[in-house]
This record gives sequence, C-alpha cells and structure tokens, in this order.
Amino acid sequence: MNAKKHLRLVAQHALLNSLCALTLFVAPLAQAGGASGLKPTSKPTVSLVFAGDSVLDADAGELVARGGDPYASFANYFADADIRITNLECVVATTGSAGDKMFTFRAHPRVIPVLQRHFDAVALANNHSGDFGPAAFAEMLDLLQSAGLAQVGGGMNLRQAHTPLVFERKGLRIAVLSYDEFQPRSFEANHHRPGVAWSEDERVVADIRAARRVHRADLVIPIMHWGWENEPVANARQRQLARRMVQAGADAVIGGHPHVTQDIERYRGKPIVYSVGNFIMKETDNANQRIGWVLRLDLDRRGVVRLGTRVVRIDMAGIPTLDTSAPSPCWRRGATALHNCSMHDTSSEPPQ
Repeated sequence: MNAKKHLRLVAQHALLNSLCALTLFVAPLAQAGGASGLKPTSKPTVSLVFAGDSVLDADAGELVARGGDPYASFANYFADADIRITNLECVVATTGSAGDKMFTFRAHPRVIPVLQRHFDAVALANNHSGDFGPAAFAEMLDLLQSAGLAQVGGGMNLRQAHTPLVFERKGLRIAVLSYDEFQPRSFEANHHRPGVAWSEDERVVADIRAARRVHRADLVIPIMHWGWENEPVANARQRQLARRMVQAGADAVIGGHPHVTQDIERYRGKPIVYSVGNFIMKETDNANQRIGWVLRLDLDRRGVVRLGTRVVRIDMAGIPTLDTSAPSPCWRRGATALHNCSMHDTSSEPPQ
C-alpha cells in the first residue's frame, strides 16, 4: 500500500468515528427535548371575566359599611382572571339630587376599595350611572381616577366617553368599549358635559375601527347596555347591532340590562352574549332576575378561544353566591354549537 492510499484510509476512518460520536451525542438530546416539552407550545391566552349589573347601595352598601364584601363568594374566581370588569349600575358619589325616575341608585364612595379589590375596571354606560345628575357623575369619575380604578363608557365629555379602555396582557392589546342605549338619553355625555357613551350605530362602528387603527388594539370587545327587561331572548334590534359590530371588527360582544340572562349566539365565528343578567341587585321582582351568569372569555390573537359561564344566585338582599353545581353555557373555538359545562369542567369540550 503506498503512502497516499494509506493516508486516505486513515482520514476516512477518522471521519466515520466522528460521525458516530456526533450521533451518540445528538440523539439523547433530541429525545430529552421531546420529553421535556421543547416542542413548539401553544401561545398563552388572556382571560377576561365580566360580571353583570352591580348596584352597591341598599343592603350591599350597608354590608360594605360594616366591613363586609358582597363579592366575597367570587373572590377566587375573579382572582384567577387577567382582566376583570363589572357593570357599575349606580353612581358612586355624595353629591347630586335624584332624578325623576322610579328607581335611582347612589352608592357611598366607601365601596370603591371593594371594587378595586376584585376588578380592574368598571363599565359606566348604563341607565343608572347618571341618576343623580352630571355633578355626581363627575364626582364618581374623580373618585375612580384618584383610586386608580379604570372605567370605560364614561367621561367628562363626549370624546372621553367614547375612548376605549386598552388592556395590555401577555403581548396582547385588548380594547374594551361600553355603550348604553336604554333611556334616559339625558345621561349621554356631550362636548362640555360629563356622561356616558350613547349607542348610535355609526359612532359605534367608527369607535371599533378606531380602536384598531388609532389605539393599535389586537382585539376589540364592546359591552352593551340594551334590550328589554325580563325578555329571555334577544330582540331584533340587539341582533342587528351585534352583527354590525362584528362586521366592523368586534371579536366578541357582551350585553346586559334585561335583568335576566338571554341567549348566546355566534356570528362569523364571534360569540355574542346578549345578556349576562344581574350580579348585585336588590330590586328584583321575579325569580329569573335572581339568576345570572359571570362570563369568562379566554382570548388569543385570533379572538375568543373559549367561552365559559358560571351561575350566579342572588338572594333577596341582592347579594350573589357562586353556584358550583349548576351547568351553564360554554363553547370553544372549533365547536359547532354551545353546550353546558359544570364548574369542574375546564376544557369547554362537549360531553362524551
């Protein structure tokens, strides 16, 4: 064997040994990677919880004055969410005079720390936040701002009332809007008067589009105060506006005001919860008004991944309790229909 051939064989043998050693080194790493979850994982979701009408005068207000907490039954449920909102169905103030209405609701400012304990924001666009006039409404805005509790659907003027509240969680920008379309319209903000955002189709559509274009939101969720009291099914007006909002870019629509729960539908794959019913409410006149839902939406960049509800039982004093056994509507992306889930179901999968 000449010298050149010998050197070539030595080099080939060395290369073969190196390749074998590399294979022995890489293979365990590949196996460990699969076992330890180094595979691509699903992106994290952001959870948003919404509780319906909260009226914090009367017995609920007295409970707070004694050091109690009307939201106590739901404390753990709220604490588990990334974003927590309730509809504040009263003014929080010490000033103002009651308007000429059958029911007027005003809570003492001492309720704000309790709200702050459980919620990241309150929705103000409803037919009771203006019960004691613009001065009381302005006082509430000041109190909320001083406490650092965000609000949506209210403002010192028209522009502020229509400005979305944007949450940034886990890399997602989620814009929430809030509108009232139940009388009196005199609670509406104007260019120089504090008040709520009123629901007019063209303005709502413009606000949804601006939430994405101007405020750079990835997702947009309007909260609506609409519909007729005690009707268990949404009316034609609610459906028309809800679908128009989805067409404009809304990723989900959340409703309230009828004091009872209403149907849930999907339009273009987007969930529309027409009414979650009451949450804290003493002034009830039938059993259906004392059953509500607390709503949870799990969100990603494409919209709603899962929708879940939990049943709220409201006693005669207006104080809610979480029902841990009653099934209630749930849904997941890809499912063809809603179904009922219990408190212990976490997957939003239909029953087998």
